[in-house]
Amino acid sequence: MNAALAPTGFAARLRLDALELPALAAIWGISFLFMRVAAPAFGPLALVEVRLALGGLVLAPLLWRARAQFPLRLWPKLALVGAINSAVPFALFAWGAERAPAGIGAIASAMTVLFAALVGFAFFGEKIGKRRALALLGGFAGVGVLAAGKSGGTGAAVGWAVAAGCAAAFLYGVGLHLVRRHLGGLPPAAVASATLLSAALLMLPAALAQWPAQPVGARAWAAAALLGLLCTGLAYALFYRLVARIGAARTSLVTYLIPLFGVAWAWLLLGEPVTAPMAAAGALILAGVWLARREAH
Repeated sequence: MNAALAPTGFAARLRLDALELPALAAIWGISFLFMRVAAPAFGPLALVEVRLALGGLVLAPLLWRARAQFPLRLWPKLALVGAINSAVPFALFAWGAERAPAGIGAIASAMTVLFAALVGFAFFGEKIGKRRALALLGGFAGVGVLAAGKSGGTGAAVGWAVAAGCAAAFLYGVGLHLVRRHLGGLPPAAVASATLLSAALLMLPAALAQWPAQPVGARAWAAAALLGLLCTGLAYALFYRLVARIGAARTSLVTYLIPLFGVAWAWLLLGEPVTAPMAAAGALILAGVWLARREAH
């Protein structure tokens, strides 16, 4: 009986995986919309504090379950990774969201894969073959198109937002290597909670100093809460669930979908235009990501 039901169960799981991957991309894509809505009311630092704290608390039960694997001597390392992989990139994306359309940050975030390859080459002795070199050139060409093009904001503001998004993607690339080399073997979702909560503690003094003097409206609070609970805490949980079930390589396909969802959400819900420079930049960056992943495998 069990053997007869096994194919049906397997097919159902495949269908679930096929739905969960685009669902994760949609959740991470809409995070840029939430930042665009909430950042002007909160400011970058206060918004990031809310995001980190709520995201870390969602995953806190997983950290508590694995607490024996997190001795006190490990926490300075967790705090450093939290700053590099969460606090500063989140703040950079939020800062950019005050100045440029949500789609700009979503497209720039795809550079994470390329920066991870560059960081691996520069600091960890990893090789870059011809395809990855071409991928990096294509990606940086896309960044140039994105920064130079008129994309729903003033040229200077868009350029600075692209720079902030690329700096955030670079830090994500550094964070990937740090987690892999220094936190490997620990439960990934528990690590995510520990780094988020550590980052929240690090950011707290600056966030309190920059807390908005005027009351924050319900719309901005809702966007901030969804950014923390849905786009950070629950999204991380879904990400690690997918990694466990279908592997890191297949889960990384989400990289291709996040910019598409980010731009689509901003167009659908905020009425932000999809400009020719945004489309060209996205195509160049995603082509670079595709080339980089082909060489990696």
